[in-house]
Amino acid sequence: MKENVHPKLYECQVTCGGCGSVFTLPSTMPEIHVNVCGECHPFYTGKQKVVDAEGRIDKFMAKFGDYKAKMKK
Repeated sequence: MKENVHPKLYECQVTCGGCGSVFTLPSTMPEIHVNVCGECHPFYTGKQKVVDAEGRIDKFMAKFGDYKAKMKK
């Protein structure tokens, strides 16, 4: 078998941007940042939370605004 073909395995520190929790797991990357983790994801918690990663809601509201008010005119 060939030697040194496998990547180096790190004890990776994962940081959640949504709730701020930090946990470790083995990975080929030394550090990972995620937007939503298992502790704050709505599927696992049962609570609805709006995650607006890139301002999509603001872009939509600026473009279309209050659609119902415009339709009544």
